[in-house]
Amino acid sequence: MYDYDSISELCLAAEEKGLKISELVLADQAEQLEAPAEELYTRMERSLAVMEEAVKAGLDPNLRSTSGLTGGDAAKMWRYASGGGLAGALLNRAIARSLAVAEYNAAMGKIVAAPTAGSCGILPGTVASLLAEGLCTRREAVMSLFTAGAFGMVIARKASISGAEGGCQAECGSACAMAAAALAELRGGTPDMCAQAAAIAIKNQLGLVCDPVAGLVEIPCIKRNAAGTALAFAAADMALAGISSRIPADECIEAMREVGESIPCSLRETAGGGLAATPTGRRLREQVYGPEK
Repeated sequence: MYDYDSISELCLAAEEKGLKISELVLADQAEQLEAPAEELYTRMERSLAVMEEAVKAGLDPNLRSTSGLTGGDAAKMWRYASGGGLAGALLNRAIARSLAVAEYNAAMGKIVAAPTAGSCGILPGTVASLLAEGLCTRREAVMSLFTAGAFGMVIARKASISGAEGGCQAECGSACAMAAAALAELRGGTPDMCAQAAAIAIKNQLGLVCDPVAGLVEIPCIKRNAAGTALAFAAADMALAGISSRIPADECIEAMREVGESIPCSLRETAGGGLAATPTGRRLREQVYGPEK
């Protein structure tokens, strides 16, 4: 059984056994939980189904958050993607799906916190997109979520997945790394390529602060899900091309922890700094809660 303390140990174990990371993790979790592997697979498949349902609901052009601050952007992006756009139809539809889930979360819809509610759009924007676009089978998509989960467990143990503790790098950054690893596996990457993809993703989210306007998981959180989705694709593609991160994944995670500890409290989910403290950010807060007393 594995302790999920190290990406390198996880990858080495998979390579030694000739398994994908997801196959290793499913077998290990079945042993640890003393449950049939197919039962755990079914549970994960239900999580994927919730992601898909959230995408569908979030694409409603009339969807609005409880605060009234957000909603409807996913539908705009979906329409725009039909023309291809600068980044191409696949990526733009993936971005639309990530926006849809994040907006549905803000509207109090049912989502999968993967690893958190604030970063809930990134895995649906990546894994669910490949499935919807016919680029993988349903079983492959479900299995890739075990890989994503394992990477998330390592990050949670070595650093943090909490915006209040480590800034948005701990939420969207972690989700981006998890998604990049899952994408790499889905497209035939080796365990090492999954690790490289995760490392590249983390490096490019390092230092991202958590500054929610009005203290709500809406602005800028929703659009950060879209950015994290795009970055996950880029990181996975680089790893699949054979590009390595000169800093190993485990060291990137350690750096994430150290950076998170150095981020001021005002930039760790308190809505005390960053975008939350801008004139418009303060005005939007008053719009939701009324003038400060």
